[in-house]
Amino acid sequence: MRKFILMALAASVAVPTLAVPTMASAQSYREARESQRDVREARRDLRQAERHGDRRDVRDARRDKRSAQRESRQDWRDYRRSHRNVYHRSAYRGPSGYRYRPVAVGRRFQPAYYGSRYWVNDYARYRLPAPRAGARWVRYNNDVVLVNVRNGRVLTVYNGFFW
Repeated sequence: MRKFILMALAASVAVPTLAVPTMASAQSYREARESQRDVREARRDLRQAERHGDRRDVRDARRDKRSAQRESRQDWRDYRRSHRNVYHRSAYRGPSGYRYRPVAVGRRFQPAYYGSRYWVNDYARYRLPAPRAGARWVRYNNDVVLVNVRNGRVLTVYNGFFW
C-alpha cells in the first residue's frame, strides 16, 4: 500500500512537469501568429494614414509598425530558443570547390548551390514565409537564403539561421 501511495505521489508531481513544455510551445506559437497579424494590421494602418492622414498620423503609424515588427522578431527568437532541436542540422557539405562567403541580397549563386540537395522543403517547420513563385529556400552553410531559381539571384538572407 505504501509503494502504491508513493508511486501515485511521484506521478502527480511528474505529469504536470512533463506537460508544461507542450503548453509553453503552443503558447509561443500562438503568440508568434498573433504578432504576425499585428504586423499586417500595422502595415495596413500605415498605408491608410499615408493616403488619408496628416503627418502626425503617418508618424504614429510608422512607430506602431516598428513596434509590432520588433515584438514579432522577439516572439520568433523566443520560439527558436525554446525549439533548438528543430534548428539544429547536420554539417553542411557544399558543392565541389565550396568556400563559405557571406551573402547579401542581389548576389548570384551558381546552380550547384541551389540544387534540390540544398532545398529547405519544410519551410513552415522553420517558420519561414512561403516562397514566392520561382523562388526556393536554400540552405547555405548555417544561413537560409531565398533564391530565384531562374537566375540564381538572392532575394532574402537569414544569417546564422541553423545552429
